Amino acid sequence: MTARTLNLGETALQALDPEFRQYAALRELYLHGNQLTALPDWLGEYADLRILDLSHQPLAALPNSLGRLKNLEFLYVSDLAISALPEALGDLESLLYLGATDNGLTRAPASLGRLSNLVELRLYGNKLTELPDSYGELAALRELHLDGNPLERLPDTFDQLDELRVISLRGNALTDFPSQLGRLPRLRQLDLRANRITRLPDLGPEAFPALEKLDLRWLDLSAVPEWVHELQRRDCLVFRTAAGQR
Repeated sequence: MTARTLNLGETALQALDPEFRQYAALRELYLHGNQLTALPDWLGEYADLRILDLSHQPLAALPNSLGRLKNLEFLYVSDLAISALPEALGDLESLLYLGATDNGLTRAPASLGRLSNLVELRLYGNKLTELPDSYGELAALRELHLDGNPLERLPDTFDQLDELRVISLRGNALTDFPSQLGRLPRLRQLDLRANRITRLPDLGPEAFPALEKLDLRWLDLSAVPEWVHELQRRDCLVFRTAAGQR
């Protein structure tokens, strides 16, 4: 342990002793890989905390007091026993990265749309069927990872994500191609593998102006429209299975 870092990861912790409250000046706290099933509300007293790792343990819920960590920049809450994220996470005004993968999340809180500094959001490996429209307000978002959810559609508001560079949607339940993404000025990578899309829309040649990689593998496409060929002429890598080349 250094003066501003406490690493208790993979130490078989089953509970947090109140004596840990003396470390309220911490900047980094690592509690991953333990046996914690609950967290105390006083965790919200760590006002200077920048990094908090709670991943890989049987936590059944996250306390609302986490929303008091106004300086938190990186939050890792993957591989837990949770089915929801607290709405209070939308109060983490300094958050840059949120990793909440491989949980049983059935819904994503609309409050996350208030995270104006969020650069990367990872929600893959959950049970999400939809995302709130408010996520289109994530003005700083550059990477969005949603693989392995039963998502059926994306919000129309996603055409506002002007800073988005990467969006990964592999193994979802999309039936319609997310045309709104074609208007994003900085999008470089779009992964749509293994969805239920059978038709690509007719888009203009100006679609996806910065795209460098489009992955359409394992889609049963009946035809490939001209804008896809235009992407290839612009040196965008387009991956398709043989069935998609008809």
